[in-house]
Amino acid sequence: MEKTCGSREVLLYQPSRTEYEKLRSWYIANCVFNVFLTVTAILSNGITIQALRRTPSLPQPLKTLLLSLAISDFGVGLLGEPFYIGMLVKWLQRDSSTGAFYTAFRFTLYLFSSASFFGVMALSGDRFLAVHLHLRYQELVTHKRVVALITSIWVFSAFVSLLYLWVPKNIPYIMFAIAGIVCLKVSAMLYFKIYFAVRHHRNQILQVQRVAQNGQIAETARLRKSAVGPFYVYLVFLLCYVPQICSFAVLAVCILSVGVKVFSMFSVTLLFLNSSLNPVIYCWKMRHVRQAVMGILRNVLPGES
Repeated sequence: MEKTCGSREVLLYQPSRTEYEKLRSWYIANCVFNVFLTVTAILSNGITIQALRRTPSLPQPLKTLLLSLAISDFGVGLLGEPFYIGMLVKWLQRDSSTGAFYTAFRFTLYLFSSASFFGVMALSGDRFLAVHLHLRYQELVTHKRVVALITSIWVFSAFVSLLYLWVPKNIPYIMFAIAGIVCLKVSAMLYFKIYFAVRHHRNQILQVQRVAQNGQIAETARLRKSAVGPFYVYLVFLLCYVPQICSFAVLAVCILSVGVKVFSMFSVTLLFLNSSLNPVIYCWKMRHVRQAVMGILRNVLPGES
């Protein structure tokens, strides 16, 4: 009897008897690398959450969006990766009773990755509005509205995760692939508009530099810097999430082979890697966050005053 797509999807990572020797090294490599990513994601995002809370210089809407993103990355390290590691360890032991691990892994993976995905999209929109609205930005983009948006993102992400569990068919994969491509294209367009808008403002100031006030120059520089950090977050996000979106497209046709299983493991691990890279970007491109992180580390590490 032909297996359904749902049952095939459950066997996506688990090797058959003939595939075990070919996939065993991939499972071991994924386990080792994800143990490292679990530690880095928990520690770096835990410190980042505290640093963001201690950084009053960041605009409140931007801080709220970054906090939500850091919390979703922290959840990946705390829950998503340990379930993934546990599932792989059971399969390395040739233990097929991985139903609970697999269900927990799928739910946490799509809960936190969806929250991160839509959080990055919201971050793109926020920086676009900050550049284009100027003085009206603070009036329209309030902290209360951003909190409502973040709450909606988490509720929708939980719904998407439950939908994925309840509907083990091709439809969720097709929906995720299409939604991912559309959202990434929209964000790319927003960042292009941000770039050209900032360049236009800078050229205007250069043309009238003799009469321009220092405040105008400083404001343009501030807007540019406020968009650079989120842009790098988006760029790394793009590199880490595109393979997963491609994986959805492959899974939609239910083609199972050693190559598909290896690519799927690679895409999941790359998605997890994103949660460890985001805090590095915050510290690299956001000076106030970097200073807060260094202050926390000085208080925690032994021998530091």
